[in-house]
Amino acid sequence: MPTSPSSSAQAARMALAARLGELMRDAGLKGGELSVRCGWHAAKTSRILNAKAAPTDSDIRAWCRVCGADDQADDLIASNRAADSLYVEWRRLTRTGLRHAQQARVPLYTRTRHFRAYSSRVVPGALQTREYATALLRTVADVRRTPDDVADAVEARLARSGVVFEGGRRFVAVIEESVLRYRLGDEAVMAGQLGHLLRIMSMPSVSLGIIPFTAGPRTMWPVETFNLFDDRQAGVELLSAQVTVTAPGDLALYNQAFARFAGLAVHGAAARTLITAAIDALR
Repeated sequence: MPTSPSSSAQAARMALAARLGELMRDAGLKGGELSVRCGWHAAKTSRILNAKAAPTDSDIRAWCRVCGADDQADDLIASNRAADSLYVEWRRLTRTGLRHAQQARVPLYTRTRHFRAYSSRVVPGALQTREYATALLRTVADVRRTPDDVADAVEARLARSGVVFEGGRRFVAVIEESVLRYRLGDEAVMAGQLGHLLRIMSMPSVSLGIIPFTAGPRTMWPVETFNLFDDRQAGVELLSAQVTVTAPGDLALYNQAFARFAGLAVHGAAARTLITAAIDALR
């Protein structure tokens, strides 16, 4: 189990390591003694205590057993798994196909009231048409070599997106102008998607900002796609993994970045002009 580069995940790992260290000290043991009793090399204990390596469930049970703290094993295992969920490789999330990854976030979408999305690559999921989502997810399945369940994954994405537009919710998106120009699918797919953006902009619960190619001077450079769910967490989409950000300092950074992107974006008539120009360029 790899150590996560996400600072939120690493903070959770360090908290778990601190709890394991307390158990060891409360039992009157040192690292070398604990290693012998657990039946592994002292270097492994050192890596766990320094949050350089994530323990397995069996490692935690063995640790608790030799420290006389079997009653704490289940709680520590749960904490360990929670930390692991903050950084999840796409190959693990999509090993049975793409549908599960779409459905897994429905509870998060259901409890969120204020959505914010920034994208420099593709139209945000909640604003995608069926045809655009199909073209995109088919490309994702091809690149990641996942089982072909694209049709089911598209239905799951559209169902999840429907939650965003239920009463009492607000969806704010900021995209780079390049998103309007990247061709996912053929001209008809792109024309349909861009036309959908024009229609959905009129919804009172939706705000769509577009950062023009000519915006400047830029106070924030284009970064990876990310979503903010209320003020509780951020979801960051890397090429290789999905990262969940919950650490207050990290959340503050993403909030600041989104505010800067929003400040660079145009809205209303100016945004419609950019979308219309992208449609005209398809002809």
